[in-house]
Amino acid sequence: MRIIAGTKRGMNLFGPRGMETRPITDRVKESLFSVLYKYDVIEGGVVGDVFCGTGSMGLEALSRGARWVTFVEQDRSAAELLGRNIAKAGFVGESKVLRANAWKAGAPVEPEMGRYGLVFVDPPYKMSYDTSAEGPLGRLLALLCEQAAAGGIVVVRTHERAELMEAYGAMRLIDRRRWGSMAVGLLRVEGGTAEYDESGAGDKDSSASS
Repeated sequence: MRIIAGTKRGMNLFGPRGMETRPITDRVKESLFSVLYKYDVIEGGVVGDVFCGTGSMGLEALSRGARWVTFVEQDRSAAELLGRNIAKAGFVGESKVLRANAWKAGAPVEPEMGRYGLVFVDPPYKMSYDTSAEGPLGRLLALLCEQAAAGGIVVVRTHERAELMEAYGAMRLIDRRRWGSMAVGLLRVEGGTAEYDESGAGDKDSSASS
């Protein structure tokens, strides 16, 4: 794993060995960030990285100009590697690590930073097949509606067979991408004034593999 663009481009990350994590490939990460750039939520943005593992997505966002990232990870081993990666990248002052149950905590807001403009959500696949509003993922998204800014983007990674609903409270599905056996849904919190180009919204298949 490595950071693929920005100020820390090419920096290798400490990765898991024998841990139950699903690191995203460089190719898929590059494709996803290319999609996110059209929503203007990265540079100068406040980002949450939920179920962050060793921090690949949040660190990529910081390297590309995000102002702040809150990392949420319950697993001790992953959190230790995350701390090493943050220190190696020199982003200690631009981030915070919360060892917490993300299903219950979501991404708690830092008062001085305000609500999130971008949140990455990467739950264990076995916990995200139930995409109903009443399921664990639906309840988490309802919580994130209160933690994300109006107009903010929430990125949800699931198995390709998990179909997100069109809306979760004030959050609406605006794009869905597939890479190999994984799917990524982009949801936007309604009520913002930002204007987005949604001409490419909808299900899309990619030749990239995870």
